Amino acid sequence: MPELPEVETTRCGIEPHIVDKTVTLVIVRQSALRWPVSPTLAEELTGSSIRSVDRRGKYLLLSAAQGTLLAHLGMSGSFRVLPANTPAGKHDHVDICFADQTLLRFNDPRRFGCLLWVADEVAQHALLSRLGPEPLGEHFNGRYLWQQGRGRRTPVKAFIMDSHVVVGVGNIYANEALYMAGIHPRRAAGRIALARFEKLSTAIRRVLQKAIEAGGTTLRDFTNSNGDPGYFKQSLNVYGRSGEPCRQCGSLLREIRLCGRSTVYCSRCQN
Repeated sequence: MPELPEVETTRCGIEPHIVDKTVTLVIVRQSALRWPVSPTLAEELTGSSIRSVDRRGKYLLLSAAQGTLLAHLGMSGSFRVLPANTPAGKHDHVDICFADQTLLRFNDPRRFGCLLWVADEVAQHALLSRLGPEPLGEHFNGRYLWQQGRGRRTPVKAFIMDSHVVVGVGNIYANEALYMAGIHPRRAAGRIALARFEKLSTAIRRVLQKAIEAGGTTLRDFTNSNGDPGYFKQSLNVYGRSGEPCRQCGSLLREIRLCGRSTVYCSRCQN
């Protein structure tokens, strides 16, 4: 599933090509996504211009005068900016066409993404209203994590992947941040000192920022707005490297299942 860096990469890729452009046509070829594409989408967007492209967690927010298109890439979704005459493929479900003869195309082979029209305040939408702070924002730091974690027996990896605690720290980046901070993924969140949470918050910021700069992680189904995969995978320290030597101490990395997710760590460097 595309994680926060992939979504941010998409946002940065499409923003300069669609902001302030007038929508002339919306084509919905397949409405049966994770939730049905809003039936009023074409009516609401046609004739309007896109004011901004923002991100909240793993959701993209395309704002117009009368509302916001709330989009999620699901497991395999992607947006592409293309010439208006580009033929549609099998999994090209929605086109938003602009007056300058370009279009924004949503492709989603598995159809787990969503395109929902929100006429009211988008921050109050049920999918967004209970989300935690942005990991790259000013309200996220070690003290915040320490306060949220007090008394919790939840493994720290599950804790930082909880979108009600902090948004956008998916499985890959949780593995990497815990390794960078030297914290065992099974350690209970309530048994981690403030100083260690400070290291962890810094590690989360660093690993996400590095991934954004590199264009996201290469996942099986993800392509960015230019159709190119991300390139962060080549610099992963632990994820996908079970049985290989730790790059710090040389010990073989171990893999366990934690909360149903693959978890790779170094038993010597993480405690």
